[in-house]
Amino acid sequence: MCRLLLFTLLTLLGLAIPISAQDSCDSGDCGIIEVAAAPQYGLPAEVIDAYEMPNFTQLEVDQSLLHDRWYWRVIGELQVYDAPNGNLIRTVNEGFNFVTALRTEGEWVEINTGEWAHISQLEQANDIVSSFTGIFLPEEPLAYPVAWMLVNAYPSKEPGGEPDESQSIIWRYTLVNIFATETVGDWNWYQIGVNQWVHQTSVAKVITIPKPADVDTEKWISVDLYEQTMVAYEGERPIFATLVSSGLPRWPTYEGIFHIYYRRTRTDMSWGTPGDDFYVLEEVPWTMFFDDGRALHGTYWHDGLGYRRSHGCVNLAITDAYWLFNWVAEEFEGKLNSPDIETGPAVYVWSSGTYR
Repeated sequence: MCRLLLFTLLTLLGLAIPISAQDSCDSGDCGIIEVAAAPQYGLPAEVIDAYEMPNFTQLEVDQSLLHDRWYWRVIGELQVYDAPNGNLIRTVNEGFNFVTALRTEGEWVEINTGEWAHISQLEQANDIVSSFTGIFLPEEPLAYPVAWMLVNAYPSKEPGGEPDESQSIIWRYTLVNIFATETVGDWNWYQIGVNQWVHQTSVAKVITIPKPADVDTEKWISVDLYEQTMVAYEGERPIFATLVSSGLPRWPTYEGIFHIYYRRTRTDMSWGTPGDDFYVLEEVPWTMFFDDGRALHGTYWHDGLGYRRSHGCVNLAITDAYWLFNWVAEEFEGKLNSPDIETGPAVYVWSSGTYR
């Protein structure tokens, strides 16, 4: 009885102990059963509970920037007329097309001055404009990396485990700490709390780096294609981090060191082959070109930040793009639409891992 009580106590303490298969053996040749301790992963609860996340300042959402235009998605091929029930003046090929509207008149929408489209070919799109914003980073280095949740998810109790629905769900865009990393198979699992683990594809991690030797401007921008995050720097100090959406594999955002060479508050973008990858996007906001036709800019046509979505540009939430547009303004002597700057702030595009 005493040995049974001792075994129970030590097992509860998580200790591996040898016990005999029976209290007594007539033959004297008794088997030994080894009871192994449960594996421990990551940081213990007392360390996590004692840690206070830095007081990050989140960039304030500017609703006036998000909805200063009336955005409409185009359905099918768009016929454009010179007036309601007027003469056809042009058509826009079917594709991924968005226009901005000036006003409505009955069943007609004026999309540009003197250009009208029937409302049956349009659907309002302001409800998909993202209100996400990034964070300002403290001067002191972070004790643990931070990341944004990319999906609504229940954490698992251990790396590689099934989602634990007894815990609270963690919502997309929630900022979390990464306390430890364990590899299961070919993937990393991140510890984000006590008995809380998430698969690496569920988060986008902020990775800060030393200033590359070939970056020749005081203000510079790092775009991590693997994590789909962006960090703005002043010298060696990271000051702002956020989520982005870069180019899809078919239309990649290329790695390298570039410079912002041209900015526009609003610009129309169109590209591709009709019937394949054609698109028209009117009045793309806060656009900063850095690699031929590729630009950092705000996006109103999706809220898929943290995932590759573009034809090579680096998409940002509109409030983030506005902040970045003004942050680089000193390098452009305050000019809004200036193509005559040879070396604006550097943009370092890289990958912290191999995208799968």
